[in-house]
Amino acid sequence: MPRPTLKLPAKPVTDDARSPYRKPLRGGSKALKQSFAHSAAKTERHAVESRKPAPALPPVHGVLSVKVHPKRGVARSTGARALPPARIHSDYSAPRAEPVPQASAPPAPHRPLNEPPRLAKRVSEMAFCSRRQADEWIENGWIRVDGVVVTTLGARVHPNARIEIKEEASKHQSESVTILLNKPLAADRGPGEGGSEALMQLIRPENRWVEDLSRCTFKATHLRGLAQAGKLDAESTGMLVFTQEGSVARRITGDDTRLEKEYMVRVEGELSPEGMKLLNHGLELDEVKLKRAQVSWQNEQQLRFVVHESRQGQIQRMCELVGLRVTSIKRIRIGSVALGKLPSGQWRYLREDERF
Repeated sequence: MPRPTLKLPAKPVTDDARSPYRKPLRGGSKALKQSFAHSAAKTERHAVESRKPAPALPPVHGVLSVKVHPKRGVARSTGARALPPARIHSDYSAPRAEPVPQASAPPAPHRPLNEPPRLAKRVSEMAFCSRRQADEWIENGWIRVDGVVVTTLGARVHPNARIEIKEEASKHQSESVTILLNKPLAADRGPGEGGSEALMQLIRPENRWVEDLSRCTFKATHLRGLAQAGKLDAESTGMLVFTQEGSVARRITGDDTRLEKEYMVRVEGELSPEGMKLLNHGLELDEVKLKRAQVSWQNEQQLRFVVHESRQGQIQRMCELVGLRVTSIKRIRIGSVALGKLPSGQWRYLREDERF
């Protein structure tokens, strides 16, 4: 008699019940397809919602509407959030490239706070010459420091050092000239800055004053490096200085100059005693108080001004503030050097006994 065999009821075969060891069906399982379809629909629905415009804010009088942007990391076109790149953990790190050394200038040495002054500066202060002239004297061996001749440019000396200047240096300094010119009316209305070129045309041998007492003989080199020290307005006349010495130019035009400048000013109008006091002290130009001046009557139509500063249009503006109208201005003195009888349009050399 055969042995009875137990048979189990056959189970319906589905795609999900397939053995993992069996070959997958063509096209994938139904559950996997449904999962993919659900994910795709969800992604598409999220993208559509992200592309919807932001709800408009209710209009408020005087307030602009606020534009709403998606959050950081969310693309504006698809609405998908960008994922950060995966980090790769590894014990290996690439060697860093060594920086290529580049040629560079050596750092400038730090100068000490209490550094002694240069020899050229001390010489220019002692002899009232320019730094360039002082350097020439040092190169020529005409300067001694504590009895020792110094010929090194840029050398520094102790403030209490004894400095001696040879006589050859003073003779060499006499080669630099200073010229006084009696500027005629509106002579600087020409080419160049401030009309200086037009004024330089007046410094010619034929325009030299015949009564010039200077023993200097005119040379073409006297015009080389000749610079105008100070200016006069186009409506002003009188004394102008041209010099080859930088020290002279600094003493005339420097901010800390104390040289007096004297003018003869013709005016029209009535001047009260209070106005005369204001002209001497108390006026302001461009909200800056003027230094004390010396103003007095020269005659019934002419005032004498002595000022210690040279601001553009200063005297004319001062007279306008007290009710006067200026008709002419003439500068007749700078420091201890006077214009004297020098005719208009002519020039002369600065004498040896004159000094600014």
